[in-house]
Amino acid sequence: MKDTVIDTQYSTGVSRRNIERALLAAGKDLDHLRPEDLALLEDFHTMGRYATGQLVDMAGITAADDVLDAGSGIGGTARFVADHCRCRVTAVDLTEEYCDTARWLNQLVGLDDRISVQRADVTELPFADATFQVAFSQHVQMNVADKPRLYREARRVLMDGGRLAMWDITSGEHGELDYPLPWADRPDLGHLVGSGELRAIVESAGFEIDHWSDLTDQAATLMQAILALPPTPLGLHAFVTDFAQKAANLTRALTDGRLRVIQGVARAVAPQSRS
Repeated sequence: MKDTVIDTQYSTGVSRRNIERALLAAGKDLDHLRPEDLALLEDFHTMGRYATGQLVDMAGITAADDVLDAGSGIGGTARFVADHCRCRVTAVDLTEEYCDTARWLNQLVGLDDRISVQRADVTELPFADATFQVAFSQHVQMNVADKPRLYREARRVLMDGGRLAMWDITSGEHGELDYPLPWADRPDLGHLVGSGELRAIVESAGFEIDHWSDLTDQAATLMQAILALPPTPLGLHAFVTDFAQKAANLTRALTDGRLRVIQGVARAVAPQSRS
Protein backbone atom coordinates (compact mmCIF):
# COMPACT_ATOMS: atom_id res chain seq x y z
CA MET A 1 0.00 0.00 0.00
CA LYS A 2 1.31 3.44 -0.89
CA ASP A 3 2.44 5.77 1.88
CA THR A 4 -0.22 8.36 1.09
CA VAL A 5 -3.01 5.78 1.35
CA ILE A 6 -1.72 4.51 4.70
CA ASP A 7 -1.52 8.08 5.97
CA THR A 8 -5.11 8.71 4.89
CA GLN A 9 -6.28 5.56 6.70
CA TYR A 10 -4.40 5.93 9.99
CA SER A 11 -3.03 9.45 10.47
CA THR A 12 -5.17 11.97 12.32
CA GLY A 13 -2.53 14.43 13.52
CA VAL A 14 -3.76 14.11 17.10
CA SER A 15 -2.92 10.53 18.19
CA ARG A 16 -0.43 11.56 20.87
CA ARG A 17 -2.54 14.46 22.15
CA ASN A 18 -5.68 12.35 22.39
CA ILE A 19 -3.88 9.47 24.13
CA GLU A 20 -2.36 11.91 26.62
CA ARG A 21 -5.81 13.35 27.35
CA ALA A 22 -7.25 9.85 27.80
CA LEU A 23 -4.50 8.86 30.24
CA LEU A 24 -4.99 12.00 32.31
CA ALA A 25 -8.78 11.57 32.27
CA ALA A 26 -8.27 8.04 33.61
CA GLY A 27 -6.22 9.42 36.50
CA LYS A 28 -2.81 8.21 35.27
CA ASP A 29 0.35 10.01 36.34
CA LEU A 30 2.44 10.45 33.21
CA ASP A 31 5.59 10.83 35.30
CA HIS A 32 5.05 7.42 36.88
CA LEU A 33 3.42 5.42 34.11
CA ARG A 34 3.77 1.63 34.02
CA PRO A 35 3.53 -0.54 30.90
CA GLU A 36 0.33 -2.15 32.15
CA ASP A 37 -1.34 1.27 32.39
CA LEU A 38 -1.49 1.32 28.59
CA ALA A 39 -3.08 -2.11 28.14
CA LEU A 40 -6.58 -0.90 27.30
CA LEU A 41 -5.59 1.49 24.54
CA GLU A 42 -2.51 0.16 22.78
CA ASP A 43 -3.44 -3.23 21.24
CA PHE A 44 -4.98 -2.32 17.87
CA HIS A 45 -6.19 -5.83 16.99
CA THR A 46 -9.05 -8.18 17.79
CA MET A 47 -8.99 -9.65 21.33
CA GLY A 48 -6.29 -7.15 22.29
CA ARG A 49 -3.84 -8.11 25.00
CA TYR A 50 -5.26 -11.62 25.32
CA ALA A 51 -4.32 -12.40 21.71
CA THR A 52 -0.84 -10.90 22.13
CA GLY A 53 -0.19 -12.86 25.31
CA GLN A 54 -1.13 -16.13 23.65
CA LEU A 55 1.17 -15.47 20.71
CA VAL A 56 4.07 -14.57 22.99
CA ASP A 57 3.68 -17.88 24.83
CA MET A 58 3.37 -19.87 21.61
CA ALA A 59 6.46 -18.24 20.08
CA GLY A 60 8.58 -19.20 23.10
CA ILE A 61 10.45 -15.90 23.31
CA THR A 62 13.47 -15.63 25.61
CA ALA A 63 15.51 -12.68 26.81
CA ALA A 64 18.21 -13.60 24.29
CA ASP A 65 15.92 -13.17 21.28
CA ASP A 66 15.86 -10.25 18.88
CA VAL A 67 12.20 -9.67 18.00
CA LEU A 68 10.64 -7.77 15.11
CA ASP A 69 7.17 -6.25 15.45
CA ALA A 70 6.25 -5.76 11.79
CA GLY A 71 3.43 -3.26 11.45
CA SER A 72 3.60 -2.11 15.05
CA GLY A 73 1.03 0.68 15.17
CA ILE A 74 1.55 2.68 18.36
CA GLY A 75 3.70 -0.12 19.76
CA GLY A 76 1.52 -2.19 22.07
CA THR A 77 2.93 -5.57 21.06
CA ALA A 78 6.52 -4.30 21.14
CA ARG A 79 6.09 -2.96 24.68
CA PHE A 80 4.39 -6.12 25.93
CA VAL A 81 7.15 -8.33 24.51
CA ALA A 82 9.97 -6.10 25.76
CA ASP A 83 8.46 -5.86 29.24
CA HIS A 84 7.43 -9.49 29.74
CA CYS A 85 10.26 -11.25 27.92
CA ARG A 86 13.02 -8.75 28.78
CA CYS A 87 14.31 -8.90 25.23
CA ARG A 88 15.21 -6.46 22.46
CA VAL A 89 12.43 -5.46 20.08
CA THR A 90 12.52 -3.58 16.79
CA ALA A 91 9.18 -2.04 15.84
CA VAL A 92 8.41 -0.88 12.30
CA ASP A 93 5.36 0.88 10.93
CA LEU A 94 4.64 2.85 7.77
CA THR A 95 2.68 5.59 9.56
CA GLU A 96 5.07 8.20 10.95
CA GLU A 97 2.46 9.48 13.40
CA TYR A 98 2.20 6.02 14.94
CA CYS A 99 6.00 5.72 15.11
CA ASP A 100 6.30 9.06 16.90
CA THR A 101 3.54 8.09 19.32
CA ALA A 102 5.18 4.73 19.98
CA ARG A 103 8.53 6.36 20.81
CA TRP A 104 6.81 8.74 23.22
CA LEU A 105 4.94 5.94 24.98
CA ASN A 106 8.06 3.76 25.15
CA GLN A 107 9.84 6.58 26.94
CA LEU A 108 6.93 7.22 29.31
CA VAL A 109 6.97 3.61 30.54
CA GLY A 110 10.75 3.26 30.61
CA LEU A 111 11.12 0.79 27.73
CA ASP A 112 12.86 3.00 25.19
CA ASP A 113 16.19 1.34 25.98
CA ARG A 114 14.84 -2.04 24.79
CA ILE A 115 12.70 -0.93 21.84
CA SER A 116 13.85 0.64 18.59
CA VAL A 117 11.16 2.22 16.42
CA GLN A 118 11.66 2.76 12.70
CA ARG A 119 9.38 3.96 9.94
CA ALA A 120 9.53 1.26 7.29
CA ASP A 121 7.48 -0.72 4.79
CA VAL A 122 6.89 -4.32 5.88
CA THR A 123 7.32 -5.44 2.26
CA GLU A 124 10.77 -3.80 2.07
CA LEU A 125 12.38 -4.13 5.48
CA PRO A 126 15.63 -2.19 6.10
CA PHE A 127 17.40 -5.07 7.85
CA ALA A 128 20.04 -7.60 6.90
CA ASP A 129 19.20 -11.24 6.28
CA ALA A 130 18.78 -13.45 9.36
CA THR A 131 18.60 -10.55 11.84
CA PHE A 132 15.76 -11.76 14.09
CA GLN A 133 14.67 -14.90 15.92
CA VAL A 134 10.97 -13.93 16.10
CA ALA A 135 8.69 -11.73 14.00
CA PHE A 136 5.18 -10.63 14.98
CA SER A 137 2.51 -9.76 12.42
CA GLN A 138 -0.82 -8.82 13.97
CA HIS A 139 -3.62 -7.45 11.78
CA VAL A 140 -1.21 -6.09 9.16
CA GLN A 141 -1.62 -8.16 5.99
CA MET A 142 -5.18 -6.92 5.42
CA ASN A 143 -3.63 -3.67 4.12
CA VAL A 144 -1.00 -5.43 1.98
CA ALA A 145 -1.89 -6.42 -1.59
CA ASP A 146 1.42 -8.17 -2.29
CA LYS A 147 1.26 -10.83 0.41
CA PRO A 148 3.94 -13.10 -1.10
CA ARG A 149 6.40 -10.23 -0.87
CA LEU A 150 5.32 -9.49 2.71
CA TYR A 151 6.10 -13.01 3.89
CA ARG A 152 9.24 -13.38 1.78
CA GLU A 153 10.59 -10.32 3.57
CA ALA A 154 9.63 -11.78 6.94
CA ARG A 155 11.44 -14.99 6.02
CA ARG A 156 14.50 -13.11 4.79
CA VAL A 157 15.05 -11.23 8.07
CA LEU A 158 14.43 -14.33 10.21
CA MET A 159 17.16 -16.80 11.05
CA ASP A 160 16.65 -20.44 10.08
CA GLY A 161 14.34 -21.84 12.73
CA GLY A 162 12.98 -18.41 13.57
CA ARG A 163 9.29 -18.03 14.32
CA LEU A 164 6.63 -15.92 12.63
CA ALA A 165 3.76 -15.23 15.06
CA MET A 166 0.54 -14.27 13.26
CA TRP A 167 -2.84 -12.98 14.37
CA ASP A 168 -4.85 -12.05 11.33
CA ILE A 169 -8.21 -11.35 9.77
CA THR A 170 -9.18 -13.34 6.67
CA SER A 171 -12.26 -13.42 4.48
CA GLY A 172 -15.01 -15.84 5.41
CA GLU A 173 -18.38 -16.70 3.94
CA HIS A 174 -19.62 -14.75 0.96
CA GLY A 175 -21.26 -11.45 1.76
CA GLU A 176 -20.49 -7.78 1.41
CA LEU A 177 -18.69 -6.19 4.33
CA ASP A 178 -19.94 -3.10 6.11
CA TYR A 179 -17.56 -0.13 6.24
CA PRO A 180 -15.71 1.46 7.89
CA LEU A 181 -13.62 -1.35 9.43
CA PRO A 182 -10.58 -0.90 11.70
CA TRP A 183 -8.15 -1.42 8.79
CA ALA A 184 -10.20 0.06 5.95
CA ASP A 185 -12.55 3.01 5.75
CA ARG A 186 -13.68 1.80 2.33
CA PRO A 187 -13.40 -1.44 0.30
CA ASP A 188 -10.40 -0.48 -1.84
CA LEU A 189 -8.20 -0.05 1.25
CA GLY A 190 -8.45 -3.72 2.25
CA HIS A 191 -6.85 -6.80 0.68
CA LEU A 192 -8.42 -9.86 2.26
CA VAL A 193 -7.89 -13.49 1.29
CA GLY A 194 -9.25 -16.71 2.74
CA SER A 195 -7.50 -18.64 5.49
CA GLY A 196 -6.37 -21.43 3.18
CA GLU A 197 -4.90 -19.02 0.67
CA LEU A 198 -3.10 -17.08 3.40
CA ARG A 199 -1.60 -20.27 4.80
CA ALA A 200 -0.40 -21.34 1.35
CA ILE A 201 1.26 -17.96 0.77
CA VAL A 202 3.09 -18.18 4.10
CA GLU A 203 4.28 -21.71 3.35
CA SER A 204 5.47 -20.77 -0.13
CA ALA A 205 7.60 -17.98 1.37
CA GLY A 206 9.78 -20.49 3.23
CA PHE A 207 7.84 -21.39 6.36
CA GLU A 208 6.43 -24.54 7.88
CA ILE A 209 3.25 -24.13 9.90
CA ASP A 210 3.57 -25.26 13.51
CA HIS A 211 0.18 -23.93 14.62
CA TRP A 212 -2.87 -22.69 12.69
CA SER A 213 -6.21 -22.16 14.44
CA ASP A 214 -9.46 -20.42 13.67
CA LEU A 215 -10.49 -18.41 16.75
CA THR A 216 -13.39 -16.54 15.16
CA ASP A 217 -16.01 -17.66 17.69
CA GLN A 218 -13.86 -16.63 20.66
CA ALA A 219 -13.03 -13.29 19.02
CA ALA A 220 -16.67 -12.53 18.24
CA THR A 221 -17.76 -13.36 21.79
CA LEU A 222 -15.08 -11.17 23.33
CA MET A 223 -15.80 -8.29 20.95
CA GLN A 224 -19.49 -8.47 21.83
CA ALA A 225 -18.60 -8.30 25.52
CA ILE A 226 -16.29 -5.34 24.98
CA LEU A 227 -18.92 -3.42 23.03
CA ALA A 228 -21.36 -3.95 25.90
CA LEU A 229 -19.05 -2.37 28.49
CA PRO A 230 -19.73 1.18 29.71
CA PRO A 231 -17.49 3.81 28.11
CA THR A 232 -14.16 4.68 29.75
CA PRO A 233 -11.46 7.22 28.83
CA LEU A 234 -8.97 4.50 27.92
CA GLY A 235 -9.51 2.52 24.76
CA LEU A 236 -8.75 2.45 21.06
CA HIS A 237 -11.35 5.16 20.56
CA ALA A 238 -8.77 7.56 22.03
CA PHE A 239 -6.84 7.61 18.75
CA VAL A 240 -8.80 5.60 16.16
CA THR A 241 -11.34 7.68 14.27
CA ASP A 242 -14.91 6.30 14.32
CA PHE A 243 -13.72 3.32 16.34
CA ALA A 244 -17.16 2.47 17.75
CA GLN A 245 -18.62 2.06 14.26
CA LYS A 246 -15.56 0.17 13.01
CA ALA A 247 -15.69 -2.21 15.97
CA ALA A 248 -19.42 -2.78 15.54
CA ASN A 249 -19.02 -3.59 11.84
CA LEU A 250 -16.13 -5.94 12.59
CA THR A 251 -18.04 -7.72 15.34
CA ARG A 252 -21.09 -8.32 13.13
CA ALA A 253 -18.89 -9.73 10.35
CA LEU A 254 -17.11 -12.06 12.77
CA THR A 255 -20.40 -13.18 14.27
CA ASP A 256 -22.02 -14.06 10.94
CA GLY A 257 -18.89 -15.54 9.37
CA ARG A 258 -18.10 -12.95 6.72
CA LEU A 259 -14.72 -12.53 8.43
CA ARG A 260 -12.51 -15.06 10.20
CA VAL A 261 -9.71 -14.69 12.76
CA ILE A 262 -6.60 -16.85 12.39
CA GLN A 263 -3.90 -17.53 14.98
CA GLY A 264 -0.70 -19.03 13.63
CA VAL A 265 2.95 -19.72 14.32
CA ALA A 266 5.20 -20.61 11.40
CA ARG A 267 8.84 -21.70 11.49
CA ALA A 268 11.42 -20.42 9.02
CA VAL A 269 13.03 -23.41 7.32
CA ALA A 270 16.33 -23.65 5.45
CA PRO A 271 15.88 -23.93 1.64
CA GLN A 272 17.13 -27.52 1.49
CA SER A 273 14.63 -28.65 4.13
CA ARG A 274 11.56 -27.20 2.45
CA SER A 275 9.07 -29.68 1.16
